[in-house]
Amino acid sequence: MKFVISVVLIALLSFVGCLYFPWWSIAIMAFIAGTVVPQKPAMTFLSGFTAVFLLWILLSWWLSAANGHVLAHKMSLIVLKTDNLPVLMLATGLIGGLVAGCAALAGSFLRKNQS
Repeated sequence: MKFVISVVLIALLSFVGCLYFPWWSIAIMAFIAGTVVPQKPAMTFLSGFTAVFLLWILLSWWLSAANGHVLAHKMSLIVLKTDNLPVLMLATGLIGGLVAGCAALAGSFLRKNQS
């Protein structure tokens, strides 16, 4: 149950944070959630990774669908050298997930050191 609460909390905080702050605010939000919700370090990393991975994949698809995936096709050609939208969205999710997972893990370690 803590895992689900942590995933939802990180996803919500990250979504709201990215509306008003730079993209890296996901790390701050995941760090806060990692310190607030007590879990084992591996589960904390997994919850941070899962929350932002799914959030960024869904957001990238939603924002890309608004313009008929025109920009995403062009970015895929530039970044991947091939027209492959799912791989581009997967890479987007992996980058965000790793940042949030590491930040949540740092928050978990801070919590462990405090007690």
